[in-house]
Amino acid sequence: MTFLLSRHLRMRWDLRNCCPWEGVGKWLSIPYGWAIQFRGYLYDRGWLSCHRLPRPVMSVGNVTVGGTGKTPVVIWLTQWLQSQGWRVGILSRGYGRSQPSRMVLVSDGQAVVATPREGGDEPVLIARRCPGSIVAVGSDRYRVGRWVLEQYEVDCFVLDDGYQHRALHRDLDLVLIDATDYRGLSGLLPMGRLREPLSGIERATAVALTRAGVKESVQGVVRLLEEATGRSMDPILVDFSVRNFAHVATGMQEPVQWIQGKRVLLVCGIGNPSAFRTAVQDLGADIRGVRIYPDHHEYHRSEVEEMLTLARSQQAELILTTEKDAVKLQPWLGSQHPVWAACLAVHIDEQGRKRLTAHCQAVMTAMARR
Repeated sequence: MTFLLSRHLRMRWDLRNCCPWEGVGKWLSIPYGWAIQFRGYLYDRGWLSCHRLPRPVMSVGNVTVGGTGKTPVVIWLTQWLQSQGWRVGILSRGYGRSQPSRMVLVSDGQAVVATPREGGDEPVLIARRCPGSIVAVGSDRYRVGRWVLEQYEVDCFVLDDGYQHRALHRDLDLVLIDATDYRGLSGLLPMGRLREPLSGIERATAVALTRAGVKESVQGVVRLLEEATGRSMDPILVDFSVRNFAHVATGMQEPVQWIQGKRVLLVCGIGNPSAFRTAVQDLGADIRGVRIYPDHHEYHRSEVEEMLTLARSQQAELILTTEKDAVKLQPWLGSQHPVWAACLAVHIDEQGRKRLTAHCQAVMTAMARR
């Protein structure tokens, strides 16, 4: 119920810039806050059940709706765990898929076996970027985890977007907060972007500030977090950069400097489109237009044809999109279509990386001693 309410209010929040309804939104935030706090109280008292899987669970989540860079961090964490020799399963709800009530296997560790429509765009992207991992989706992540363990050998699970999914016990809770989204932290949905009060980060094992390249933004958000929790905060600092560009249909890659001076049409359906535009602009691209779709948008052939027509009319040399959008656009594209994806790299400050990996090592060591 709270998930559906959150999704509805998120759509309402996205309309704020074009609808004069802030007074109504302020009042809607009050019952939403009551519902979230009551739900948390029931979990804190043990009146709502929290189930434990027989393998460690490491969650990457957030307290706001979308756009914090969660998917790249999930990919980074999974790849690091794999580099330590652990077999990793990834559990996700799979937003935007056609049948959200179904459990779906996205990757069996050998190949990606589900489409974005069946498994969701982010799980498919994660599966492609993390070969060898088991990726499965479903609304009840505990049930999905048990289902995975019946079929595959898994040493640990990474829980994608799991901070509010308190029905599943987590051994590590990493919470991401966008350092550039100070306004969104100012209130609960729908007035702000908060899924729950900021004080909820006290449940976290570690807090990471993403897009932490601007020192002034980091300092302001840290002060806000300290006011909300009443304690000193030393967050992990995370930033993202474009590592290269990949042709969506062929997979051919080009280096970062390749985009400089090129005339591009940006196309995306993500939680934070402004961050995508800024990243491309900073690389020296000549942005001729931007086409923004809702987060997790399912593309159709007619829309792809419209993009290509728009690109020609704007004299753009190419269409540039995100990795998440690319997995959904790929079926409609061929080698002749100039559609490219910006592929991201994750950068974690040295001390933060040491702390995070130490937490993971401790979780795995504790499991081995059980």
